[in-house]
Amino acid sequence: MYETKPWLKFYGDIPEHVDYPRVTMYEALMRTAADHPDDIAYDFFDHTATYRQFTAEIDRCADALASLGLRKGDRITISMPTCPQAIICFYAVNKLGAVASMIHPLSPPKEIEFYLNTAKSRFAFTLDAFYGKFKEVEDKTSLMTLILCRISDYLPWIKKIGFNLTKGRKIPKVPDDKLVVWWTDLMKRDFPKVPKAEMDTDDMAVILYSGGTTGVPKGIMLSNMNFISEGMQVSVWGSLGGGSSILAILPLFHGFGLGVCVNAAFMGGG
Repeated sequence: MYETKPWLKFYGDIPEHVDYPRVTMYEALMRTAADHPDDIAYDFFDHTATYRQFTAEIDRCADALASLGLRKGDRITISMPTCPQAIICFYAVNKLGAVASMIHPLSPPKEIEFYLNTAKSRFAFTLDAFYGKFKEVEDKTSLMTLILCRISDYLPWIKKIGFNLTKGRKIPKVPDDKLVVWWTDLMKRDFPKVPKAEMDTDDMAVILYSGGTTGVPKGIMLSNMNFISEGMQVSVWGSLGGGSSILAILPLFHGFGLGVCVNAAFMGGG
């Protein structure tokens, strides 16, 4: 029976259907990079990277994470603001078939303990400024490796100097600690190349957390296809093709910030 859809006349040039590839987020991003290798993928306070450079960073990060022992099915807690290191790590984790548990970087130690234990994370990634909170709960969790970076790592040199002379100088120095691995050290070294993991598009790829309005926050398990379909829908509806851009203000631990402001742009080549 023919189904009438009178609302379609309001769609304009938006297609009625979108064909979603049965791939992982990493594979979908690599498809975009193949079509737009020299287009700008991200701009962080005037530090830019093309899709070719961006995917090379992701592959290098995946090699480093694999060398630390991150494997398919493992969980890593990413507690970061919206910055290149977090996005690079997010897709590198997906390449390895691991699961990214995204949490608020300003979470207090008790909540960090809860998130680490809920996700069963042995790995975590955060800023140097938040080292103390993770160290405080180390013995109450399964945390074995804490990767630290500095917000100034990807700032142009003038902005880096400005940050280090203002907010940066207030961040406590991280002591020598066998728990800690530094992002800059990992990204400078050469590790054995790792192939992408055999991961299904319907496999869990991300854990986001509810607001906890009816009790403690709940871990929301999301698949590759959840992000690919949502990202492609937004990309088509918002015309996020090559040359377009979106201002990513919302945080990465938020479904809108991660799914729309970041992933949707990469699905379309923006």
